[in-house]
Amino acid sequence: MSDTVLKQQLAERFREVNGDHPMTEADDAYVSAQFVCLEELCAVHSRDGDAVRRLMLGQRLPLPGYLRSDGAEMVPADLFALADVAGGVDQLEAWFTAHWADPLTGKAEWNAYLSGQYVCLHAVTPATIQRKDCLTTRIGASVNEPDAGSAQWAEQLHALIDELDALEPAFTAYDRLRFDGPTSRDTCITALRARFPRP
Repeated sequence: MSDTVLKQQLAERFREVNGDHPMTEADDAYVSAQFVCLEELCAVHSRDGDAVRRLMLGQRLPLPGYLRSDGAEMVPADLFALADVAGGVDQLEAWFTAHWADPLTGKAEWNAYLSGQYVCLHAVTPATIQRKDCLTTRIGASVNEPDAGSAQWAEQLHALIDELDALEPAFTAYDRLRFDGPTSRDTCITALRARFPRP
């Protein structure tokens, strides 16, 4: 199968997952600063780009996080890191899902990982995924706590927000289109900092 056909198939799969939304110049600039072209990453790691595309299409490695407007497949710089830690692509799924006690949750997180949509984290690992889930849940619940608004409560809230802020990138307008609404940064960081200013 030719390089062009594989790229086309990957682009089609990407749009099936994310929808068909335009990338603006600002989106392209953001993505170029945060991610790397698949071809460039493969060159650095001495990997064959077509072989990696086949792994993506075969649901063994994550899809690209973005398709830039010029068609470049943009991936995180650590795309191969988890497979290396797991002992190879063949062991990756079992290693990844084992981080969740509930097999159904582990499988759901694996599918989310394969979608390439974990662009909400600087580093995508089972630990950071779990920590983000914990933080967003705690931040969301905090506004309903009995002592909401107190100085101690505000201090604890901002500690959680700051930790989430360190885990998450800025996002771009394209993300709000494909996720059909505000991002976790919008709701759990920006909005709550505005609603409950730091004491």
